[in-house]
Amino acid sequence: MPPALHVPLVAASSHLPWQPCDTERQVTSLLHPRGLPAAVVAIGFALLARLMGGVTDGGAITGVVAAFVLMLAGGFSGFIPLLTLFLLTMISTRWGYARKQRLGVAERARGRRASQVIANLAAATACALPVIWFPELSGPLLVASMAALAEAAADTVSSEVGQATARGAYMITDFRDVPIGTNGAISVEGSISGCVAACIVSWVSATCGLVDWRWTPVIAFAGIGGMFLDSVMGATWEGRGKIGNDTVNFVSTVFAADVALIVMIVVERVGG
Repeated sequence: MPPALHVPLVAASSHLPWQPCDTERQVTSLLHPRGLPAAVVAIGFALLARLMGGVTDGGAITGVVAAFVLMLAGGFSGFIPLLTLFLLTMISTRWGYARKQRLGVAERARGRRASQVIANLAAATACALPVIWFPELSGPLLVASMAALAEAAADTVSSEVGQATARGAYMITDFRDVPIGTNGAISVEGSISGCVAACIVSWVSATCGLVDWRWTPVIAFAGIGGMFLDSVMGATWEGRGKIGNDTVNFVSTVFAADVALIVMIVVERVGG
C-alpha cells in the first residue's frame, strides 16, 4: 500500500471502537452471569461433601472443578444430576456399612480420594466443558455428560448395595461363585440397584431441563452398559493387576459417554 494511503487508514482505525471477537463475547456473557453463582454453589457443595466425610480434601477440590464446569455449561440444572450422584453415593456407601467392614470391602472412613473423584467425573466434565464456548453443541455433549454421570452412579450403587445386601456374588465372565467384593463380581441385588441408579440420574437430568426427555433411555442404557463393562474389565485386566480401579472407572464413564453420543448422532441423522 502506498505511504500516502497507509497513514490515513491507520489514523482512522485508531478512532474505531474496539470490537471483541465472538469467542470473547461468548466467554464474557457466560462467565459474568453464571461464574460467581456457580463458584459459590460449587465451593459450598464441596465443603458440605467434605464435612459429611464423603470426600477427602483433594476429592473436594476436584468436585469444585466438576461442579463449576457443569454449572457454567448448563446453569444450575447442570449441578442437580451431580448432586443426585453424590446423594446416591453417600446413601449406598453407608448402607450396610457394618457388614462391609466384616467383609473387608468397606470404603475408607475419610471418603473418596481425588483420584477416585476424577475417575468418576472427568468424562462428564470434559463433555460439558466445550459447551461453555460452543452452546450450539449443548444437545449431544450434555447427553454424553449425563451418560457418564449415570454410569458413575450405576457402578457405585451396584457395588455398594451388592456388598451390603447380596447373599452371593458371581464372576461376570463365567458366572462361577466368588467372594463378595471380588473384582468383576456381580450380584442380582447390585445389578438391579445399579440399573435403578442410572435411570434416576437420567430422569433427573431431563426433569431439570438439562436434556430432552427422548434421550433419557439412551442415557440410562449407556450408563448400564458402562456398568457391566466395568465388571468385565474388573474380572480381566484389573483382576490380573494390569490396570487399577480408577482406570477401570474412568474408561467405563468414557464408554458410556461415547455410546450415548454416537447413538444420539445416528438417531438425529437418520431421523433428520
